[in-house]
Amino acid sequence: MVGIKWGALLGGALDASSGDDSPVDGAIKGAVIGGLIKVVAPIAFTYAVGWLVLKGISEGADRLGDAVTGGDGGDADRAT
Repeated sequence: MVGIKWGALLGGALDASSGDDSPVDGAIKGAVIGGLIKVVAPIAFTYAVGWLVLKGISEGADRLGDAVTGGDGGDADRAT
């Protein structure tokens, strides 16, 4: 609820400063954007953290495999 209130206040203030239309339009737009940010920001943050964890796990598995086999894990050092 706080995000919606801040969005409405900031949207109204910014829209009123342009002088084209009433602050009510900006307040409505700001409230909608504040509500969207309140929903989207945690989802985006959770996705980013999950991606970083998976990236770290895959890098760690690659390094562990390299340490066990003594190579770089690629096919380049195999004799054909």
